[in-house]
Amino acid sequence: MKFDYFKGMTQNDFIAGVPWRNSRDLKTLVENRTTYTLENCELNIFETHQQAADVNLVFGDLVLTTMLKGKKVMHLFDKPGFDYLPGESVIVPPNEVMKIDFPEAQLDNPTQCIALSISKEMIEATFNLLNEKFPVKMISKDWSLDLSYYHLINTQDLSEIISRFIRIGVKDSSKEKDLIATLALKELLIRLSQTQAREMMEKTYKKLAAGNRMAHVVEFIKKNVREIISLDKLANEACMSKAHFLRTFKQDMGLTPMEYVLHERLKLAKQYLQLGQFQIQEVCYLSGFRNITYFIRAFKQEFGLTPKVFQTQSC
Repeated sequence: MKFDYFKGMTQNDFIAGVPWRNSRDLKTLVENRTTYTLENCELNIFETHQQAADVNLVFGDLVLTTMLKGKKVMHLFDKPGFDYLPGESVIVPPNEVMKIDFPEAQLDNPTQCIALSISKEMIEATFNLLNEKFPVKMISKDWSLDLSYYHLINTQDLSEIISRFIRIGVKDSSKEKDLIATLALKELLIRLSQTQAREMMEKTYKKLAAGNRMAHVVEFIKKNVREIISLDKLANEACMSKAHFLRTFKQDMGLTPMEYVLHERLKLAKQYLQLGQFQIQEVCYLSGFRNITYFIRAFKQEFGLTPKVFQTQSC
């Protein structure tokens, strides 16, 4: 017999096909752990069904944790705790103690997350290969993981590869499973590095704009987001050919320049909607969109709600 909170759930509520445990299978209500061991990593799925505080967790390898359901408060590096929510990831170095609080976890509102520990050899081999094949990077000096940017908002690409990796770990029973997982793990490390690059750029673009082409382009986009922006114009701002600029921006940031423009416009639209002072059509044009139908469709695809519903819920 399953818990009542299964009622009304759709398949979309089971991220990457990870269902909640059956009540009779729970060994404890705090941090139930299911482990899937693969050749270069270990996938752990944690569930918590009651409030708790100061739960310690540590891994011998670098670990990528991702929230699936519920809320945690994470304490790392002897710094103040921060809210940890679905759609976010945290990178934790080897042997670093994670001290975790579960302020809201209950039987009808459990918490679920993954922790993917990755071998040092796998990380080094992947980034060494990338630095050999694609050595030119505009934002960071090389392909790597920067632990200064450990709390990340997942990009769509990162979310997709995490979901795919979970499916491989949980569901794949083929004899090629380890090989498939290794290939997916390499892509995950690439997307993770790109997500960090975007995080770093968002925090440092003003300081870097005078001497870094990508930072200059990001600053230009942010200053002119309400205007008509073309790929040709952005390439000119970067003093690069269109093909070279497109390839470099995508490689460093994990999305195309025009996808980044769209992201910035949607972020601005969200801010206007939260003010509650503007009609949807006004928000559309204030945010740089020229077509209301396209704006509504893009907003819903990004945030899961239409602009009107989002505004109603926010005000």
